[in-house]
Amino acid sequence: MTATTSRRDFLRGTVKAGAAATLGATAAAAPVLGAPALVKNEPEHSLRFQSTWPSTDIFHEFAQDLAKKVNEMSGGRLRIEVLPANSVVKAFGLLTAVHKGVLDGGHGVSSYWYDTNTAFALFGSSPGFGMDANTFLAWMAHGGGQKLYDELLHRELGLNVQGFLYGPMPAQPLGWFRQPIRKTQDLKGLKFRSVGLAAEMFRELGMQPVPLPASDIVPWLDRELLDAGEFNNPSSDRALGFPAVRTVCMMRSWHQPAEVFEVLFNRQRFDALPFELRSILVYALQASSADMSWKAANRYAEDYEEMARRQGVRYYRAPDELLQAQLAAWRKVLARESEKNPFFRRVMDSQMRFARRVVAYQVEVQAPVSGQYDFWFNNRRKPSDPL
Repeated sequence: MTATTSRRDFLRGTVKAGAAATLGATAAAAPVLGAPALVKNEPEHSLRFQSTWPSTDIFHEFAQDLAKKVNEMSGGRLRIEVLPANSVVKAFGLLTAVHKGVLDGGHGVSSYWYDTNTAFALFGSSPGFGMDANTFLAWMAHGGGQKLYDELLHRELGLNVQGFLYGPMPAQPLGWFRQPIRKTQDLKGLKFRSVGLAAEMFRELGMQPVPLPASDIVPWLDRELLDAGEFNNPSSDRALGFPAVRTVCMMRSWHQPAEVFEVLFNRQRFDALPFELRSILVYALQASSADMSWKAANRYAEDYEEMARRQGVRYYRAPDELLQAQLAAWRKVLARESEKNPFFRRVMDSQMRFARRVVAYQVEVQAPVSGQYDFWFNNRRKPSDPL
């Protein structure tokens, strides 16, 4: 999910903007007991958002879920309208549109802006260093991540944008192929849709990455402009139509083990909101992180099963040798990007310090879930067998 390099010019300028509000607190989610009474017939503040997702994608649904929470929590004082990708601008034009005020905000992932500054990829497709997406968000909230993210937006690039990360995603499948991938060598030379820093990792494995927005992937596969591709999860992949053009889905990968969503606001519009409405936005993001992960757990499992049962999809596990090759490729990519971009190195070093401490505890306290699953459900499959 990478933006084109043509955005570099406008991002180099300094944008005068008000100071960002500091909203550091945690909120406990509570069940909705009924529809809220609206304070007024018309909201005091309206924000027009666009997502980077097609209207049929569960990701666009997640964006609408966030807007619904904000609209209800504000009692009608604030209303967010979320349009699907390409309604106002192309998906990869979202950051520019929010910066310029063409849109009040947007919903996507920060790895889309990788060509603007490679450090964006560490906020959207970080190798994780052992962190899953929820632990990554812990780094954002309690490990200095938000401060670095704000610095990237405001000091490094002078953007008229206020951003927040939320919504932990599960580790992604490797992708969709014509034939099962038995060894790393099978990947060499394949034209493969991937994005951001993950695309550079795949390049190290001998692939030819092609960055595309979600809506273009399946048409390109159908026209044989790509050999294979990945997007994110069973629900999105099914809605996009992957089973119509490829029926082999390879599970397990380290290319995006800790991805999260990004919500952007035009900074002037955000700062102009009353403090209580800005607070609602922050707390709605926290609540949506939990709600989204619960919905995803259920829906992804349903669509995973349905594609095998009704659409002839065959699932295979990527071999351990390929996973190790990905990690070795990551090491090369990170070393190269750190040398070129000092800010990239600062973000990477911060993530590694946090992961070294926090993941150490998680590794010690958590037994492998596969052993428990096999015990209760008598799962006898070998890793090389179709799932």
